[in-house]
Amino acid sequence: MLPTKVLIANRGAIARRVIEACDRLGIASVAVYSEADGGAPYLMEASQVLALAGSRAEETYLNQPALLAALAQSGADAVHPGYGFLAENADFADAVVATGSTFIGPAPRLLRTLGDKVAARRLAAERGFPVFPGSELLDSAETALIAADEIGFPLMLKPAAGGGGIGMRVVADANALRNAFGPVSEQALRSFGDGSIYLEKWLAEPRHIEFQILADQHGNAHHLYERECSIQRRHQKIIEETPAPGIDAQALLELAGQAAALAGDLGYDNVGTVETLRTADAQYGFLEMNTRIQVEHAVTEVVTGVDLVAQQIRLAGGERLAEMPARQGFGLEVRIYAEHAVTQLPSTGRLAVFRPPRLHAVRVATGYQEGQWVSPYYDPLLAKVIGRGSTREQAIGRVLIALKGFAIQGVHSNIPLLLGILQDEEFLAGQIDTGYLPRFLNRVSKGVIDAA
Repeated sequence: MLPTKVLIANRGAIARRVIEACDRLGIASVAVYSEADGGAPYLMEASQVLALAGSRAEETYLNQPALLAALAQSGADAVHPGYGFLAENADFADAVVATGSTFIGPAPRLLRTLGDKVAARRLAAERGFPVFPGSELLDSAETALIAADEIGFPLMLKPAAGGGGIGMRVVADANALRNAFGPVSEQALRSFGDGSIYLEKWLAEPRHIEFQILADQHGNAHHLYERECSIQRRHQKIIEETPAPGIDAQALLELAGQAAALAGDLGYDNVGTVETLRTADAQYGFLEMNTRIQVEHAVTEVVTGVDLVAQQIRLAGGERLAEMPARQGFGLEVRIYAEHAVTQLPSTGRLAVFRPPRLHAVRVATGYQEGQWVSPYYDPLLAKVIGRGSTREQAIGRVLIALKGFAIQGVHSNIPLLLGILQDEEFLAGQIDTGYLPRFLNRVSKGVIDAA
């Protein structure tokens, strides 16, 4: 049964997107907001708004007691966690369910199991999904060194409960591993409340390919094809597209089918994403399963016509999956950040000018408006620009035109960097992997980016 009122435990573009989906479904929406987000445009679009005291994330969007109090005050019968913050927090999901409300996402047990990356890797391997070599959880540098001897250097030291590339560190030898163990564990504890870490085989410049999954509470699981997410800075994606350029389509379909089967075997019951890495010799390995809506979900929406946020709500309400449509055309998304295009350092200030373009076959998703302040308290994502075309070149061209028409003053943005990439010969040829951005920055001068 669909909820009647949804509280959105998030902010920015995803909060606005959930309000939009609720409107389409005829469901009331409740937006909570911090003091720093008091000028956000979606506060006028929600059915109800409730203020959270403070501006910092730990005071507001990570504050479980405050969010649960807002849930009770609002009278909402469901919570949508968005992405980031508490979206994959099993304890929060349990607390929501304990109030008698619906958590719009997978069951808490799935959040708990799949949120442990080591456990998720093990479950994937047991079900025949390809997995690259890695370790179990590590309790000391000595244990890590023993595991490293078995796997072989270079290695990636990673938080088991992490996300967004936070805390990951490449280690080339035993000394580097010994020196990194303590700092990585400490950063994991600070960032995620869990200092558990593990090792994975480091792959030199793989491609990052993910598969969109939908599953219901009745044992059905489907996929909505792949997304190419290799262009990243600090292990965080900045450009995503579908179909993935230059990769055999049949091989991707087969792996997408495996990803859907994996979700079905695990009893998965909502929207999620299976992420993989692909080596230059076309070997794939499971990376993690994200148990939430992805930042880049609109790339899939524009080529399938499926409203993934509405699907989340419907699936959480117990509805069965319908047959999934075919993919048509090409989709591409770029993320506009409030940061310097060259140094990639965050930029804060008042948006003296903020005027997104309005163009055919282009979507702009943002939680900001002109006059609003960009604070230092949250991820500096300003907007996402998503273009669709009958060819990859047309999708790229439409996003390129949109970026050129996007007026931002008051903060720096990475638009010059994005413009440079979209016009780069290697990118246009589909010669991309996770090492693309450093190569691109080495090939071009600061002046080229600033003038783009």
